[in-house]
Amino acid sequence: MELFKDPRRTLVKEETLDYKIRTRGIDSLSNVEILSLVIGDGSYEDIEKARAMINESENLHSLKVQSEDYWRRIPGVGTKKARAIVAMSILQKRIQGAPWIKQINCSRDAFDIIYGTLADLDHEQFWILSLNRANKVITKSMISQGGVAGTVVDAKIVFRKALENKATAVILAHNHPSGNLYPSQADIDLTKKLVRAGQSLDIPVLDHLIIGGVSYYSFADERKL
Repeated sequence: MELFKDPRRTLVKEETLDYKIRTRGIDSLSNVEILSLVIGDGSYEDIEKARAMINESENLHSLKVQSEDYWRRIPGVGTKKARAIVAMSILQKRIQGAPWIKQINCSRDAFDIIYGTLADLDHEQFWILSLNRANKVITKSMISQGGVAGTVVDAKIVFRKALENKATAVILAHNHPSGNLYPSQADIDLTKKLVRAGQSLDIPVLDHLIIGGVSYYSFADERKL
């Protein structure tokens, strides 16, 4: 007779991850449960490891940027699985950043396209989205990159690229590695300069996004254009 049951063995059917996935879908799982499937097979031990990892992390975003070495150090995660985890993270980033000729109807549409390109960088980059007359993205182009505190942007290069892409409008975007979303005075001055240049070339600047962490600031939404 078993006097003391291991609580790890007493999960009823309704509590198992397999049951939850089959009945409610994988999207119903908690962050800890999903991570337990990434690093293992969702066992009790994997769930406890996942819970400890999330507790030790600043946020979920910090897990996304971890290296292959970080994942390989987790018990039970070997080289192959570590590489698969990092590869999936990179693939997700590229999917998020793929233009796929999407029509821009709001600032969130532009953010969804450029976020994967600018996320996780430790230095600033400045990009433009070139749009056609239907406000669909023709392509995205990097104009410049710099250090942690800023990057130099030449209006001539911005609109030369737009003309090369046969753009009828552009959206500007750059990142703040610090995560601070608010524009600096330099950001405001540059935006005004590029808006004026676009008006003279009949290539309007529809928005300027500042990407910080997993969110953004839109000059258009804030009526700062």
